[in-house]
This record gives sequence, C-alpha cells and structure tokens, in this order.
Amino acid sequence: MERKQFFKMVAALVLPIAIQNLINVGVTSADVIMLGKVGETVLSASSLAGQIYFIMTLIFFGLTSGAAVLTAQYWGKGDTRTIEKVLGISMRIGILTSIGFTVAVQLAPELLMKLFTNEQAVIEQGVKYLKIISCSYILSGITMVYFNVMRSVERVVIATVTYGISLVINVICNAIFIFGLLGAPVMGIRGAALGTLIARIFEVCVVTVYSWKFNDTVRFRWRDLFGRDPLLHKDFLKYSMPVMFNELAWGAGMAAITAIVGHLGSAAVAAHSVVQVSRQLAMVVSMGVAAAAAVVCGKAIGEGRENLARLYASRFTKLAMGLGAAGGGLILIVSPVARALLNLSDQARSYLGFMMLVMAVFVLFQSVNCVWIVGIFRSGGDTKFGLYLDGLSLWGGSILLGVVCGFVLHIPMPWIYIVLCCDELLKMPFALLRYRSYRWLRNVTR
Repeated sequence: MERKQFFKMVAALVLPIAIQNLINVGVTSADVIMLGKVGETVLSASSLAGQIYFIMTLIFFGLTSGAAVLTAQYWGKGDTRTIEKVLGISMRIGILTSIGFTVAVQLAPELLMKLFTNEQAVIEQGVKYLKIISCSYILSGITMVYFNVMRSVERVVIATVTYGISLVINVICNAIFIFGLLGAPVMGIRGAALGTLIARIFEVCVVTVYSWKFNDTVRFRWRDLFGRDPLLHKDFLKYSMPVMFNELAWGAGMAAITAIVGHLGSAAVAAHSVVQVSRQLAMVVSMGVAAAAAVVCGKAIGEGRENLARLYASRFTKLAMGLGAAGGGLILIVSPVARALLNLSDQARSYLGFMMLVMAVFVLFQSVNCVWIVGIFRSGGDTKFGLYLDGLSLWGGSILLGVVCGFVLHIPMPWIYIVLCCDELLKMPFALLRYRSYRWLRNVTR
C-alpha cells in the first residue's frame, strides 16, 4: 500500500512537470523546425541568441530550486505563511535579474552575439532576434518564479495547462509571422521572436488572474515583494544562492560549449542546435523526476520522517536509471528522422549523426546525476556540493579540455564534441559517494 501511494504521489507530480518540460522543448523545437526550413544561417542565429535566455532561465531555475529547499520542508510542516514570504523574496530577485538581462541585450546585442560566433551573417540575424525576444524576459521571470514555487507545494496542473496553451499560441504565431501567412508580412527570424513574445504575454495574464482569484493556499502578496524577515532572508541566501550560482555556472558552461562549437563553423552550430533539442526531449521525464524528488523527499524531511526520505531517494535513483536508458534510446530513434527532415548541408548532417550518438550515452549519466544533485541532495539543503561538483567537472574538465582540443590541438569537430560532453561522466563517482553517505539529509526549517 505504501509503495502504491508513493508512485501515485510521484505520478501526480512527475506527469504534469514532464509535460511542462516537453512543452518547453516544443517551443524550442518549433523554432528549430520552422527556421530550419528557412535556412541554416537563421537556425544558427536563433540557437546562439537563445543562449542568453537560456542562461537567464537557469538563474530563475536555480533561484526557485534553492527556494524549494525551504518551501518543500515548510510545506511538510504546514507553514504556508513562510512559503508566501519565500515567494516574495524569489519574485523580487527574479524581476531584478530579468531587468538586468533586458537592459544588457537592448544596449549591446551585437557584442553579445560576438561571444558565440564570428560569422557576420549569423550575428546580424541574431541581433534582429534579440531586439524583440528581450522584451519577453521580464514576463518570463514573473511566470517561471511563480510556477516553480507553486511546484514545491504540489500545485503543478495550472502551470501545465498554461504552458500547453502558450505552446499552441507560440506555434501559430510563429507560422504566421515567420512565413507571412494570413496576410502578415514575412518576418523570418523576427517572426519567431514575436511569436514567443505574444505567448509570454498570455502566460503573465494567467499568472495574474490565478494568483489573485483562485489560489487561496499560497498567495502572492505585494508586501512580501518588498518585505524583510532577517532570519528567513538569511536562510534563503544560505540555501538558494549556492543553487543559483550552481545553475548559473552550469548554464554559463553550456553557453561556453555552444560558443566553442560556434567558432567551429555554422555547420557545427546547426547540428549542435538540433542535438540540444533532442537532449532536452530525452530529459523531460528525468527533469520531472528530479523536481518531484526535491518536493517529496523535502516534504518527508520536513515532517520528521527521515527513514522515509531515504527510501524515497532509493526509489527515485532507480527511476532515474531507467529513464536515462530510455532517453538515450529516444535520441537514437530521432536521429535519422532529424537528418532527413531538416534543410542542412552535407557536413552538418554528418556532424549530426555522430553527435546524436554521443548524446545518447550522455543522457544516461545526466539523468542519474540530475536526480541526485537537483532533486535528492537539494531536498535536504545540500546545495553547495552540487555547485562545487558541477564547477570542477564542467569548467575544469570538459570546457578546459574542449578549448585545448579545439583551438590548440585542432582535433576534428566530432571528437571535440565527445570531450565537451564528458562532464557528466566525470562527476558520477563523486555524486554516488555523496548519495551513499546521506550527508545531504538535513532538516533546515526553524
């Protein structure tokens, strides 16, 4: 009976979260498929320009994942007022962060594009995309912070429904503005940015109505946006900041890898953009399991049931292994379909086949590491370990080796990609030792 209750509880969390992740991949996939029909240059430009938004969303994810260390355990204690205060702190930091990104992109879009590529045609198209898409950054910040905090108190369905409708709006608007349907002008890459902006406006409208009219459990209060609670703020910084810097370091690392690939030619960039979408697709359920592990294990710890948290952690680990293998198989299935459908050069198509094979192995390790570091460890307040492990394995491992192999030794592109993907393998033994030590299992509530 307990096992059935566990899987029922996990399914209620994982399925909506996995659908949300799938929808987010769908937004990216829509841009890749439609812009891939336009040409390789605009596909590369949107992929590289999207790295700025990717870094910003990782900050939001890190911010709210760190907040979930507190909110999940306070949810176990039944203290919703403290959760509302944590929501206010998270929203304040999220809005300020998104304003900073918006100003930077509006003032220096060309300079930011040059960080990722030296091809002028790609830079010009990327600037067109950034000028419009940056207007959605603040809207995205509000939506992501709110829905991610609601996830930690087991309110996940509203986000799934919202993002599902947003995806439909995005795809329709993309088609209309990219290709000039229904009498609209042909906007190309700017049309993709405009479609995304319209979808983000819809999401914020839903958040506003839901938070004020329908959510009586955990409410957003304006006084919490500007309020001060010294002890809670201290706890928030203690557990959230390492997670935020962890996600920022990881996101900056992914952007650095994209920049390394970007300086190896547009064919490599086009193939890499398709592989990244495939990786996201393969990881949607594993990311959902990681988020569910943070909530379920954190709630058990907050209730004072540490033995139950250990049992749940074991079950989540087994789930991660199976899902990682399934994700790798999915990438192998998608690979020939992507090469056949997209308008890629022969070189890009060749790169794509090899990179997909590498990624199929990569996601197996990433699935397990993600559930441990993002889910289980953070549920008990163990947020610094992930920061150190990701920083060393990514920046001191795969990125450093990738730069040496690519720009010093001049190894061929496909082999460089293997080096760039080795970080998950490097950190697996250390993550396993941490998991078995149970040093991550702590009650952090007051």
